[in-house]
Order: sequence, then C-alpha cells, then structure tokens
Amino acid sequence: MEVSEANDESFGIEVIPAEDGKLAPCCPHGPTLLFEKVGKGGEKGRRFYACSACRDRKDCNFFQWEEEKVSEVRLLARQAENQSKRPVFTQQENCSRFRKFSSLPLDEKKFCQDCQMLLLPGEHGAHSSHKTTAVSTDQLRRPSVLLRPLDNKKSNAQYLFTDRSSHFLLDTLAGLGYKKVLCVGTPSLQELIKLRNLEQKHEPMKSLLLDIDFRYTQFYSQDEFCHYNMFNHHFFDGEASGAVLQAFLTECDGQKVVMVADPPFGGLVKPLASSFSLISHTWRKLQSSDCSNTDIPMMWIFPYFFEPRILECLPSCTMLDYQVDYDNHPMYKHGKTGRKQSPVRLFTNISPRDVVLPKDEGYRFCSVCQRFVLSLNKHCAKCNVCPSKDGREWKHCSMCEKCVKPSWRHCQRCGRCALPDHPCGQGEGQEGCFNCGSLEHKRKACPLKDTHRISHRSNAKSGGKRVSHRPLLKPKAKRKSGAARRAKALAALSK
Repeated sequence: MEVSEANDESFGIEVIPAEDGKLAPCCPHGPTLLFEKVGKGGEKGRRFYACSACRDRKDCNFFQWEEEKVSEVRLLARQAENQSKRPVFTQQENCSRFRKFSSLPLDEKKFCQDCQMLLLPGEHGAHSSHKTTAVSTDQLRRPSVLLRPLDNKKSNAQYLFTDRSSHFLLDTLAGLGYKKVLCVGTPSLQELIKLRNLEQKHEPMKSLLLDIDFRYTQFYSQDEFCHYNMFNHHFFDGEASGAVLQAFLTECDGQKVVMVADPPFGGLVKPLASSFSLISHTWRKLQSSDCSNTDIPMMWIFPYFFEPRILECLPSCTMLDYQVDYDNHPMYKHGKTGRKQSPVRLFTNISPRDVVLPKDEGYRFCSVCQRFVLSLNKHCAKCNVCPSKDGREWKHCSMCEKCVKPSWRHCQRCGRCALPDHPCGQGEGQEGCFNCGSLEHKRKACPLKDTHRISHRSNAKSGGKRVSHRPLLKPKAKRKSGAARRAKALAALSK
C-alpha cells in the first residue's frame, strides 16, 4: 500500500502515544511518531510510523508500517541517509569558527546567502560563484535577520515576533520576576534578551534557545543553543544537550525559569504538549521545594482556534486575549480589525490576572473574569464570561444558551447557530461516533475501537493479505494536501 493511501482524504489520522520501552525507528529528524488511520463506518487502518516534524512527504519521506520487518540492508541505508542529513559542522566546531569570524576585519566578514553560512577567509574562493554579503556587528547579534526564514508551515515555519510583541513578552515576564527564559522555537526572543542585556537598561536575563534550525549553531555557544525537535522531544546532540537543558532549568539564587514556545501553526498539538510536559517533568525533578503537582511556568503561542485541543492536553492553561503579531507574516499584523486581526494568542498556566495587557492597545481588566480582555470582548451576564475568542464582539443566543460569533445566525432546522450558508440538516453534536456511527458516544469511548486493529495485526502476522471491503468507486479526484484541508477548516472557523 502506498503512503498516499495512508493519508487518504476519507480517513482521519491520529497520533498514538509511545509505549514505554518501545523504540520508534528514526528519520533525519529523530524518532518518528506512530500514527493510525481512523475511517468512518468502523474501517480501521493499520498503524504506521512517519516523521514527527514534517507533515509532507516532500520534506521527509519516511514511512514504515508498525508491524513491518525491516531488513539489515535497509536499516544500514536508513542510517547512512540520516547521517548524510546532519550539519556539515558540529556545534563545537561552529563555536570555534564564530570566534575566528568575530575577530576578522569588517571587510573580510562574509555570509553566503546560498549556503546560509558564515565564511572564513580561506573559504571565499569556494563560494565565489555564490551570492555573498558583508556582515555587520548588529547582524551578528540578530541572526534571525541575517538568515533566510524557513517557510514550511507544516514543519519549521519561522515567523518572527515584531518588536512590539517581543518587548511585551519580556517586560511581562521580567515584571513577574522571571530571570531565565527557555526559548522553544523563538529565536527573535533570545536575540532581544541578549540585546537588552548589552544595553544594561533592564534587569539582566538568561536564555536558552531550543530550535530545529541548526543554522543557529553558527552564532551561539553550547550553553545558549540546543538543536532540538519539539515534536518528539529529541536533542540531536544527545546527552550533552540534555545536560545543558537540565543545568538551565535548575533554579538557584531566586532565578525563576519560564518557558516560551512558538511552534509552527501546522504542527500537531498532542506531540507538542507531550514534549512540553516532558520539559516540565525535568524542571519539576530539579526543584528543591515540593513541586510534585506544579508545571513549569509557560507561554505557548498558538492560534485561538486550537484552544480546545490545547486545554484537553494541558488543562492548567488559559487562553489570553493578547494578539501576537509577526514581522514577516502577511496577515498576522497588529492594528487590523474585524476578521483580519491576528488569531495568534498566548496560552499560559500563569495566573491570567497577573499578565497585564496594555491599555493603550485596547485591553481592559474584567473584574468578574479576573483577567485582561480586548475592549470589544464584553462580559456576558448570562454566560458569566467574556466570550469572544477572535477580538470581535460576540452576541448571546438565548436558544443556544451561549454566545456566538457576530456573523452566525440561529438555524431552526439544525437547532444551533451557524453561518447563514452552512450545510443545513446536521445539528451540532449529531456526528456521533466516527468509528461505528452511533450517536450515543464518540470514537474515543467506542467499545469497538480496537477490534479492527487487532484483526489487522493478526492478519499481518499470519501473512494474509488485507482485502478492502469498500465498494468499487469511480477514480478519486486529486487529493488535497493536508495544509489545504486545514486552511479550509481554519477559514471556516474564523468566519
């Protein structure tokens, strides 16, 4: 069976939590994740391993069935491929190169835009046909401006905070007494911390950047950067990087630690939450006081429409109304109104009332909800919350007994509020079980949930061929990519 069939549009894909002691095969991005197809009508797909970081086979084509036996020859070829994808220089070598580069005269400091690397004088000739630029001291201090941003929304997209958002985050965290910031996928935040430390106008802060972009090893020491995949909690440099993280998470002399994470918006929530929980577990073990039931203070930056999934994984978090904006994103900009506002929010386990949002940007404090909200997010006495998620003023529907988006209307036939042009006849919550079709429960509680998987495993072990029971249909149209399907769903949510 081809991988395209495993990603068939008629199926849902679910991440399966790793079993203790069971090692997953590795791709160039570290240990893979175990996925499972979930089809309507009880058709259960086989489980398979795929890349944790890339949702598109064009970026990483690793695929392996869970029960598949892999030959020694194929394992060796896979190891060779993984090794070939490693960076040319180790982090230690890059640190040595950076010291040499920093001592060069200004006219000898060159950066190859084609290879995305700093060049030492002896390397200029080999890159003579490439596009190179001079490098200033300011650019060395802000490598995210010098480097070409990665733009794959499904794996490693780099949208850089505006100075407005970065300064707000740092001012807020400093005001709450945090001295150490663990920057997970937030290179521009690390840069601003180091710049503010040089200015000596603010209380000094320490930072450690965890990021999958190995290019940053050219600019930071081993105590400032770890090559890290946040989708599987994998450190590419192994125990050495793990020791760096542990040292940073150790709080001494009153230096409180906080984690700020900004994952790619196309990433899966469950693997991210799992990695953040593992970081929290490491932090918890290092605390001298009793923190057995406490998580590391964190701010997870993600679009508001992922709120249900994030709260399902991390129930201690709360979504704040603060709108995060980015320099290099065409839509996520501050100052826009209506549906054009940035949908990116802060999810945090820090007390919402302690995170003071700026009044000059249109935020106010709700004394009932005990948190800061956007001025248009009016408190609803009937719901007893400030209900808006997208920055617009929501309205209360007495028939639904909840507040809804201003563009929604109550549909008598469906018995719920929806867009005026919604497909009528299927009420909210009427979808039932995705596995067996029952309206009495959801798929997670289905008593038949594991039956098809067991039959598939026994079938595979016995060497029997899987026979599809689906009726013969006309040839399928070209399948939309996962990104296109998600974009369509997110567009509908924002209406």
